Amino acid sequence: MNVKEIILPQKIRVSAGSAIVLELLKGKIDAEPTTVYLLTHRESKCQANCGFCPQARTSTSRADMLSRVTWPTFPTDQVISKVGVATEKNKIKRVCIQTLNYLEAFNDILNLTVAIKSSAKIPISVSCQPLSHAQMQKLAKAGVDRISIALDAATRKLFDKVKGILTQSPYTWENQLQALEKAVNVFGRNAVYTHLIAGLGETEQEMIEAIQWCVDVGVYPSLFAFTPIPGTTLETLPQPSIESYRRIQLARHLIVHGKACFKSMKFNENGSVVDFGVPMQKLEKTIESGNPFYTSGCPHCNRPYYNERPSGPMYNYPRPLSPEETNEIKKQLGTGKSVWTFGTS
Repeated sequence: MNVKEIILPQKIRVSAGSAIVLELLKGKIDAEPTTVYLLTHRESKCQANCGFCPQARTSTSRADMLSRVTWPTFPTDQVISKVGVATEKNKIKRVCIQTLNYLEAFNDILNLTVAIKSSAKIPISVSCQPLSHAQMQKLAKAGVDRISIALDAATRKLFDKVKGILTQSPYTWENQLQALEKAVNVFGRNAVYTHLIAGLGETEQEMIEAIQWCVDVGVYPSLFAFTPIPGTTLETLPQPSIESYRRIQLARHLIVHGKACFKSMKFNENGSVVDFGVPMQKLEKTIESGNPFYTSGCPHCNRPYYNERPSGPMYNYPRPLSPEETNEIKKQLGTGKSVWTFGTS
C-alpha cells in the first residue's frame, strides 16, 4: 500500500504519558512509557459495551478515559511526525495502536500502521476486536508484528456478564477464542496477546487455568488488575486484593516461562493457590528476581500507572523493584505467613 494513497483519520488519542514523551504535552512522570500508546478517535463511543470500560456504548464516563488514564486528542499527522522524531532519539521502542469497535476500525488501524512505518523504523502492536484471517494478514504485511485480542474475563460465564451477550455487545466467548487461534496462525506463537483482568469475580484457579490455555495455544497472556471507573457498569466493584493478585502474577510467570503448569498447582476450597508446584529454591529465586510483578505485555510495554494510582498499591511495576518492595511482595504472597509455605520441598 502506497502511503500517498491512504486516508488517515484526522485525529487520534494519545495516552497522557505517551504525549509527554512525544513532547505533545508538558509534564513530569517518574516512569516514562517506553511504548507509545495510541487510541483511535471517535466522536461517539465504542459499539461494544464492556462493563469495565469508560469507552463502552452506555458508559457515562469521560470520553477521554481508558482505564484510569486520560487520552487527549491530537492531529494524527502531528502525532506520526513526533513518533518519528522520538524514534530517532531512541526515546521510544514500540507503538501500540488500540482501537474502539466501529465500522471503519480496521481501515483506520491499517492506514495508521502504513503511515507510522513510513515515518519511523519501529515495531507496531495492534490491540483490536476479532478480525478476519485476511484482515490480520494485511496488518502483518503492513508491518504489525504483534496483535492483541482481549478476552478480559477468565471464564465464559464472566465473559457473557461483563462484555458478551448480557451487555448487548457484539462479542462472544467462542469468537474471541477462535480469533486468537487464527491470529497465531498468521503472526506465530507468542506474537499474539490477550488481556486478562483479575478481579471480575473469578477465582484464582479459574484465572490460572485461563492463563494455561493461552500459553498452550501460543497466546501470551497480559495481566491487568480490575480498575473501577466512575460511569461504568462495574464502577462499584472493588479492585482485587493485592495478595490475590500477587499469587496470580507469580503463577502466570511460572507458566509463561515453562517453570510450572496449572495441573501441578494446588488450590484450596475457595480456589486460591496454596502450592505453585515448584521446588522451594526455584520459587524463592523467581520472587527475588522481581520479574513476575512487572507489567506484562508486548516487548517494551511498561504501561505506567494504568491500573494504579502513584500512591499505590502497585499492581504492575513499570520499573525494577527496590529491596523494600520485594520484601513487601513476600509478605503479600504469604498473606500474613511466611511466603515459603508455598511450593514443594
